[in-house]
Amino acid sequence: PNAAINSKMIEWVLSHFKQHQHQDFLELYCGNGNFTIPLAKQFRNVLATEISKSSIRLAKQNCLINDVDNIEFVRLSSDETASALKHEREFRRLKHIDIDSYAFSTVLVDPPRAGLDEATIALVSSFETIIYISCNPNTLADNLDTLCQTHTIKHFALFDQFPYTDHCECGMILQRI
Repeated sequence: PNAAINSKMIEWVLSHFKQHQHQDFLELYCGNGNFTIPLAKQFRNVLATEISKSSIRLAKQNCLINDVDNIEFVRLSSDETASALKHEREFRRLKHIDIDSYAFSTVLVDPPRAGLDEATIALVSSFETIIYISCNPNTLADNLDTLCQTHTIKHFALFDQFPYTDHCECGMILQRI
């Protein structure tokens, strides 16, 4: 990945957010906290989920290095997160977190090439603001067929994250209609 372009992607997302100190932020597919940590400064609290144990470990280290203390990183898949937020099932990995104390306004998704599954689309559709980072324009277009029923595209950007390939990252900010 191109570190300079990654910085531009983070700057682009941050440029569209002012302080939301009374609102909370949810991130799905958070990886090592690439977007989570810079965005955490804009929100009261952050819940960030990722299925990879090693990524969660690195994200927690990243928080310590960057002196950020308002993020809870939890190892959950996106569909497990959707299930937990709807109180369909309890997860031991969430026993130390009061999910009901969060006042989520914004969600960021950076899914794998397969895009978002139906449960995740349903979950993110309930948010006021969706930040969607995509590495696959085809699955992004498929997901937008559903998301644009409840949201409108406010900002869009392309990033050449992987030079010398035909692969581009798409950044999109959607707002509830």
